[in-house]
Amino acid sequence: MAKTATRSRRKAPARGKSRARSGSGLLPWTVIGVAAIAGIAAFDNWKSIKPMLARQPAAVIREMAEEKSAVRKDAPPKQVALAAPAPKVAPATAGPLPPAAIPTPTVQPVKATPSLSSPASPETGTAAFGYCGQGAHINCVGDGGVFWYKGEKIVIADMASPIVDRARCDDERRVAFAAKARLLALLNAGPFTMNAAGKTEPSGAPRVVSRDGRSFGTQLINEGLARKPGAAGGAWCA
Repeated sequence: MAKTATRSRRKAPARGKSRARSGSGLLPWTVIGVAAIAGIAAFDNWKSIKPMLARQPAAVIREMAEEKSAVRKDAPPKQVALAAPAPKVAPATAGPLPPAAIPTPTVQPVKATPSLSSPASPETGTAAFGYCGQGAHINCVGDGGVFWYKGEKIVIADMASPIVDRARCDDERRVAFAAKARLLALLNAGPFTMNAAGKTEPSGAPRVVSRDGRSFGTQLINEGLARKPGAAGGAWCA
């Protein structure tokens, strides 16, 4: 009898421990369940909870705006430039203005225009000339009465000489070569003067070329290498 009583007393604490252990094991599951229920409730009522959460940042922004407005009030006022008063206009019945108040128009200088009948000023030229080839014609001699000066084709207006490529006989071809060589020598002898003798055309600019008042065309005519413009052209092939 005594042994059974002692055994029953020893077993009693063991039951208490098992109950405590079972109670502590249910606590985590209870917390998880409560959290799950709270999450489901928050998801179902998200539309009503969202405006409540958005109110807090709006309040912070409002406080920052109030602080900025308070700082602006303490700043000194800006200086505003006052517009100058407009001049008073005299009424129409005030009578005529004094002479000092009447504005006088400024006189513009009148440019002198050259007369159409006056001859153009002569042009002085100087360059190292050569015979024209296949390239660009800048300063070169094409024939006895044609040359290029600074890329412009010049036709000597007071003479006519035969052209090498259009010679009709050997004598005309010989005169054409001699006139071409003579014009090259005259141009390279020094500065020369060119006077306009007509309107520039696609065939060239007509000029009277001279040096010291002596025309190149007259020199070529006197040397038998050219003729006057409009003369008969058959004299070269006699």
